[in-house]
Amino acid sequence: MPTFISLINWTNDGIRNSKETVDRAKAAAKLAERMGGSLKDVYWTVGEYDIVAIADFPDDETGTAFLLAIGSQGNLRSATLRAFTAEEMTGVLEKLG
Repeated sequence: MPTFISLINWTNDGIRNSKETVDRAKAAAKLAERMGGSLKDVYWTVGEYDIVAIADFPDDETGTAFLLAIGSQGNLRSATLRAFTAEEMTGVLEKLG
């Protein structure tokens, strides 16, 4: 399953409602499961980003749909990276010939 690493910042609404952040993360995990994925880890961080999340989804389209659904709630903005395991990267490198 494709893995996604999201670097997340709260919007003004998100910070205003920061006391709900753990409940929002639990709801996001349930949504990910309903979509066939898994919200593997969520970390609240100090520094440039407020949250870092790691999730797996059956395909890129489902992962993107999840991010759109979460973002449309208005509490966060994310920069998301598609991550590759060593095994997946080996397959990518084999395509180089």
